[in-house]
Amino acid sequence: MTTSPHAQFPMQGFLERLDQAFAHSSGPDMARRILEEGVARAEQMGDRAALLTLRNEQAGFFRSVGAHAEALEAADAAVALVSELGLEGTDAETTTLINVATAQRAAGQVADATETYTRALDGARRLLGADDRRLAALHNNLSLALADGGDHAGAREHQTAALDVLRRAATDPDVDVDIAMTHSNLAHTFAALGDADGSARHASEAVQMFHAAGATDDPHLAAALAAQAATMIAGGDAAGAVERYEQALAIVDAAYGRDSDAYTVTAENLSAARSLRDARAQAPAGDEPSSRRESPSAAPEADRPAPASAPTHSPHVPGLVLARRYWLAHGKPLLDAEFPEYAGRIAAGLVGHGSECYGFDDAVSADHDFGVGFCWWLTAGDHAKIGRSLQDAYDSLPRTFEGYPVRPALAAHGQRRCGVFEIGEFFASLTGMEAAPSASEPHLWMALDEPTLAAATNGEVFADPHGAFGAARGAFLRMPRDVWLTHVSRRIAMMSQAGQYNVPRMLGRGDGEAAWLAVGEFVRAAASVTYLLNKPAQVGYLPYYKWQFAALRRLRERPLARLAAVPGDLTAVMRTASAACLGGAAFGEGGKGVTRAVQQLTAQVEAVCASVADELRTQGLSDVEDPFLEHHRPALAAKVVDPWLRGQ
Repeated sequence: MTTSPHAQFPMQGFLERLDQAFAHSSGPDMARRILEEGVARAEQMGDRAALLTLRNEQAGFFRSVGAHAEALEAADAAVALVSELGLEGTDAETTTLINVATAQRAAGQVADATETYTRALDGARRLLGADDRRLAALHNNLSLALADGGDHAGAREHQTAALDVLRRAATDPDVDVDIAMTHSNLAHTFAALGDADGSARHASEAVQMFHAAGATDDPHLAAALAAQAATMIAGGDAAGAVERYEQALAIVDAAYGRDSDAYTVTAENLSAARSLRDARAQAPAGDEPSSRRESPSAAPEADRPAPASAPTHSPHVPGLVLARRYWLAHGKPLLDAEFPEYAGRIAAGLVGHGSECYGFDDAVSADHDFGVGFCWWLTAGDHAKIGRSLQDAYDSLPRTFEGYPVRPALAAHGQRRCGVFEIGEFFASLTGMEAAPSASEPHLWMALDEPTLAAATNGEVFADPHGAFGAARGAFLRMPRDVWLTHVSRRIAMMSQAGQYNVPRMLGRGDGEAAWLAVGEFVRAAASVTYLLNKPAQVGYLPYYKWQFAALRRLRERPLARLAAVPGDLTAVMRTASAACLGGAAFGEGGKGVTRAVQQLTAQVEAVCASVADELRTQGLSDVEDPFLEHHRPALAAKVVDPWLRGQ
């Protein structure tokens, strides 16, 4: 590195520029570029201290937009810089550890986040005074990680410690927003511990304090309102819960937007509360819906699976939402009561085949093979010890939930989609492999197609305190770079061959059917490369044909989505192709209309290819200016290191 030892990165100006980017309508895209440029410049200048600040900024930014793999990469780089600069035991190390832990928690690495927060708290106790608010913030952060891992008693301990610190530090405790936020956290923790009175008390204190402080737009007020709503539902006041959820949703919408996870969860809770309110309003006196755990012997028909017919619910409740509720209402209490010594080692969630695992189910989905259920995932050792008894316990759970049937152990075609699984067995049932191949096994990676990988990595994990399932699932998301480059190269080859070359040639020969098939190959390849260039670690994999356009539409709505225009462009290609390849009235009567359709189809195909070529250049994968995608393949091939893949 040939730089002056006196070179210093212009941090103040950089941070001002970053703030301006966030204020701009295209802030996330611009902020990403600014951060990448800043890191490159600081490295060139040799300013390692500035680089530490920038890596911490990157970790926070990527976490905020859901780019978890990139957030963890930046966090790891920051930790390495702390060691390189000899900053162990300093405030800089504590700050970095907090950022690392927050990135780990956002990425679902609960065990790692808990350990890192604990290290940060130990450092903070040595550096900070007993009444320092930063200490309270760390207690709160650690409590959230513990809650994610199912340790709600531990979470309560740290939230109570945070409350003590804040009360000592506050000049006016009655209007202190940090104290209100901690009461909000405690409300959710008490609810998880089954203490409805404690939850209601803390939620009420939090709401009153936020209003007294004038912080009516604070997102933490939304959390407190949600906690109040949950206690109201438990107490039978569904109408009051609807009112609280409506207030919470308005705050979340203003703070995070409608694309955020917080908005989705709050909207789902509001929808469920409205359904419960309406059901109770329509129910005859003395026949109100119950939220108690159902007993298998509660009714003569309880031992039989409910018919797989569409329930009369309106609107449809997504399967993932139902699965999470069913787990919280019945699965988790059973685990805590009957298998307490294993509760901290068992993961729960819903992953695999079925529209509900992708989040694409709707009212139509309920007409066949639809039901409520979740998975428990165990290590091989734990499964050998309690797998059978845990499955028996799962089978004893209620057979209906919120009016929906519970999915039987064997779904259609004999597939097991719910119940108890050994982790390796589960992934083998989906992929044929008990664990993701290593980077040194590219031949095995190439044997895994994208729909298979999508089924293994979709859905949601509701709890993973041990971390073994998340680690196994995450390994399938981390496609080795050489494999990824090879897939991208093959997809652009098909786009070029089928779309740019064969579509116009087949149309020129008058073979519309062949042209139609070529359009299909082009669209499939373009859909795949759109997902691949958005990086599997960030967005997952393209599912099988039935859900590919649903997945593309969802992808383009993500913050910082790459090739966001391509899904709409592919829809236009398919519409035009119906007239260009098979004729039709969409472009007017007779040959002139078809000729115009052929010209438009060719232009639309070229536009999609031009977008992909631009993205290849943006990501530094190619410097070729030619829009013909086949000509970009040598640039990608030159970046492949593995000799086996280079020979393919």
